[in-house]
Amino acid sequence: MKRERQHTDAAETAPARLFDKPLKIDNRPMWLIVLDRTVRYQVLIGLVLLCAVLFHLTPPEGLSRSGYQALVLFGATIFLWVSGLLPIAVTALLSMVMLPLLGIMDAKKTYAMFGNEAVFFILGAFILAAAMTGTGISARLARAMLARFGSTPTRLAATVFLLSALLSFVMSEHAVAAMMFPVVAEIASSLRLEKGTSSYGKLLFMSIAWGCIIGGIATFLGGARAPLAAGMLKENTGLTFGFLEWTFAACMIVIPLLFIGFLLLVRFFPPDVASVDEGLRFLNRKRIETGKMGYDEMVTAAVMVATIVCWILLGEKAGLAAIAILGAAELFTFRVVTWEKIEEYVNWGIVLMYGGSIALASALEKTGAAIWIVKKGMGFFSHSPLVAIGVISLVSMVLTECISHAAVVAILMPIGMGLCKATGLDPKVMTLAIALPAGLAYCLPMGTPATAISYASGYLKSRDIIVAGSIIMVISWLLFLGSVLFVWPLLGLKI
Repeated sequence: MKRERQHTDAAETAPARLFDKPLKIDNRPMWLIVLDRTVRYQVLIGLVLLCAVLFHLTPPEGLSRSGYQALVLFGATIFLWVSGLLPIAVTALLSMVMLPLLGIMDAKKTYAMFGNEAVFFILGAFILAAAMTGTGISARLARAMLARFGSTPTRLAATVFLLSALLSFVMSEHAVAAMMFPVVAEIASSLRLEKGTSSYGKLLFMSIAWGCIIGGIATFLGGARAPLAAGMLKENTGLTFGFLEWTFAACMIVIPLLFIGFLLLVRFFPPDVASVDEGLRFLNRKRIETGKMGYDEMVTAAVMVATIVCWILLGEKAGLAAIAILGAAELFTFRVVTWEKIEEYVNWGIVLMYGGSIALASALEKTGAAIWIVKKGMGFFSHSPLVAIGVISLVSMVLTECISHAAVVAILMPIGMGLCKATGLDPKVMTLAIALPAGLAYCLPMGTPATAISYASGYLKSRDIIVAGSIIMVISWLLFLGSVLFVWPLLGLKI
């Protein structure tokens, strides 16, 4: 009887629950509702029709038919990347398919771009980073470092900041942020920091974001943009970057930013706790629970160290991609990882985007469209190489707040290479001027997953990120220009 009464009561209260919230009726005309619900499709159809019209117009003076069509395709690709109407990888593949269909480039040459060294390098790097995350060695390292060096609130925040940066030297900054987030969230919880009000909570999570952003530009391993830029450079000019050469050039900016960045964070978010003993006790308990390093962790650590050493010593001779793939193969040989597990971690969209982006950039260069853009749109910068570098680096830094870092590189590299041909600038300097600023997205949560992950903690407000981010962005740009003028010439990179 009791069960029957409970069932009856539930049945009677169910309709009441349904009407707890009043139904909202859309009183607009049906045609307006349909238009509102189909905006995405309308825009896509409009883009297709516009491109069809533009493809049949007479090319501007000085631009070939194939160059003109490549330029229209490039504009449509940029629109889709910025608007997000299609996934970035799908847009890149679509632009690649259109090259042979429109007769802009031979099909064999177009699809051969998937054999570019940059594609295989980033694939190998993704697998290596996935092994570090999957085996737990990166989380173990994070807990050990925080427990060892974080004896005071400021030292703990500095350790979070520097550890995020150093891990981003050898792993994708996105993966580092995702790995550090639960560790720092556990510390914040154990310290009973209040979301939205705790200044120390803001400091800890901003330390993750800025550490990943700054450290992510230091090597080829921090993100997709560096290998993509290097691949486009090689495809267009035959020039290559060594692992150490890129790292030395980038660290001239990274090292000062690590000091300045943390000082700014402490200035904006001063610690409001007297002790972090509870957090340290929690970290030590976690370390005891995980026990000693296992077989998989030891093998992963050995393979990662050996791979980095080979990149440094044999990178130019053997090729960065070959070493990365060999390192990944060793992980499978020792059964540290499985293909099913790797599929969960590898960003296949970025890998697919590479082939399409490199093919489109090659088409712009080979048809003369890139050099035409430079002459028409950036000709007034040609008298001053420094101004040209300053402008394109600033554009790269601003664009990366809105769209994918790799997309920024794909958009600007063809223009940059054309500018080099028109002005005599060193293409390697131009590559750095585009790729390095493209990783420095501080101001908006959507600028990079590292910032988005930290923002998702609930401790930060948009204003916290934007105000501090604007200042560090200006400082980063000035440091970049200082490196171009005074430091890079010592490394043989002159404008």
